[in-house]
Amino acid sequence: MTTKTKPFMSFWQILNMNFGFFGIQYSFGLQQANMSPIYKFLGADEASLPLLWLAGPLTGLLVQPLIGAMSDRTISRWGRRTPYFMVGAILCSLCLFLMPLSPTLWFAASLLWILDAANNVTMEPYRAYVSDRLNGQQHALGYLTQSAFTGLAQTLAYLTPTLLLLIGFDKDALAGNRIPQLTLIAFMIGAVLSITTVWWSVKSTPELPLEPQELARIKAQPVGFGATFNEIVSAVKEMPQAMRQLWWMKLFQWYGMMCYWIYIVPALALSIFNTSDASTTGFRDAGLLNGQIGSFYNFVAFLSAFSLIPITRKLGPVLVHSVCLTLAGIGMFMIPSIQQQGWLFVPMVGVGLAWASIMGNPYILLARSIPAERAGVYMGIFNMFIVIPMIIQMLTLPLIYRSLLGNDPRHVIQLAGVFLVIAAAMTLRVQYMPDKTPPATTPPQ
Repeated sequence: MTTKTKPFMSFWQILNMNFGFFGIQYSFGLQQANMSPIYKFLGADEASLPLLWLAGPLTGLLVQPLIGAMSDRTISRWGRRTPYFMVGAILCSLCLFLMPLSPTLWFAASLLWILDAANNVTMEPYRAYVSDRLNGQQHALGYLTQSAFTGLAQTLAYLTPTLLLLIGFDKDALAGNRIPQLTLIAFMIGAVLSITTVWWSVKSTPELPLEPQELARIKAQPVGFGATFNEIVSAVKEMPQAMRQLWWMKLFQWYGMMCYWIYIVPALALSIFNTSDASTTGFRDAGLLNGQIGSFYNFVAFLSAFSLIPITRKLGPVLVHSVCLTLAGIGMFMIPSIQQQGWLFVPMVGVGLAWASIMGNPYILLARSIPAERAGVYMGIFNMFIVIPMIIQMLTLPLIYRSLLGNDPRHVIQLAGVFLVIAAAMTLRVQYMPDKTPPATTPPQ
């Protein structure tokens, strides 16, 4: 489908289309805020935490390119992309419901594999669906709207335990598996949101019907696993230059972000509450504190996502993304030296700006460089640029945690800051071509 034939979508239509991202990202927010504490509550060793997070990147590496390529070739009464993100949302809801009920460490780690596979089945077809629906001039609005929903959803995901505490729940009330009841309730809320928000987007904004020539092209393609695999290999070989350049930025960006997410609670427990014992009140307080600062940086991301739209249009996504990553890197490097809880919100401004940019600007760069008929497979391959750095981080960090980082989670947070600054420098190497397509169809009055 060409850019010329795509109808102009109003702001409210774009919001409806992206509302499913709220549920998807609420799920991711719950994982970011709670998986390390859950593992610690179930008896995990601190140095092994990255290995226990390995499920997400590995499933993403295998699932997303495959699902993306399959969605490019799918013909159904519901569309190309919809069957995938609806099935993924249902599986995600079931896993969120079961996660805080995990009786053992191995059960929680295994369940995370299924949860991340479900999220991966949903994610890239959803991003391709947005690319399918919007003309080139609206890509920035579409993807930065996704970024806004990411910020809002993860704000609430991080903040839910604190809100439950404020309305009277006991932070020290534990289930039989030592996981706080606050965490259990938060995951139940996530289970409901995951399926209902995706359903709303599907209902309010169905996919555009395929044009006859596009339908004929899909039907003419070979089918089966072998054909799908060959399509992925072919797409990798023919990858646009701008997409190749994005790899180096993504390598350092996602290595740093994983360092932050995995070790921020242990780092706060040590720097603010002077404890590394997961059974203490101080460690649970560190989890609540992380929820508060995490919700703050995600709220900054929610607010800044829309304000970044005109700035990105004027200055370009390359410069904007580089500046945002630099601010986050400086902020993360400051965190371990902060002793007062209130001052932690200052570096979170930079982290929030970066998170808004991470969820929007790289996809603007990508959408402009890939052919529309291969949006699904390239969105899936682009996710490899996220998960491979995560896998590298999870395999290498345990090797250096004691020897180079002094067995101190605070040093991991500082390493994250350094890597984000390097990622900012790598961003400036990306060649970006502004959209020059003709004006879109006149919006309805």
